[in-house]
Amino acid sequence: MKNYAIEIKWALIFFVAGLVWMFLEKIAGLHSTHIDKHATYSSLFAIPAIAIYVFALLDKKKNYYNGFMTFKQSLISGLIITLIVTVLSPFSQLITTYLITPEYFPNAIKHAVESKALTQEAAEAYFNTTNYIIMGSMFAPVVGVVTTLIVSFFVKSKNKTE
Repeated sequence: MKNYAIEIKWALIFFVAGLVWMFLEKIAGLHSTHIDKHATYSSLFAIPAIAIYVFALLDKKKNYYNGFMTFKQSLISGLIITLIVTVLSPFSQLITTYLITPEYFPNAIKHAVESKALTQEAAEAYFNTTNYIIMGSMFAPVVGVVTTLIVSFFVKSKNKTE
């Protein structure tokens, strides 16, 4: 467990950052009055998400590998973070749905129907806790792996003298 303390720490930071982001979206009105702009602004979470992976892998490099980390070591560390984030994903969705913004799904359904993007039935099938848990559980590992690959390429040590 001690070998993975850095990954656990950063996965928990990622988890908390996601919840803070949801709270900020809510207070900005992106789950109510400005729900039409939600998709655009929600995608901006990619910036802090990538930053968290960068800081996590740099932390691992500096404090576990003493400043030298191979691509493979970085990749494994990032994949462990991704695994933990994926496991925590349903809990994040439940906290978001029931504590942070319980009005999101009704508002999203109403907006989708009023804007004629979806029928009532299709909107209800899409905007619900179960579907979002499933989507998040598939999205987290895919995006986590891609992010890990890219960040690992830049974080890896170039040579032994670094």
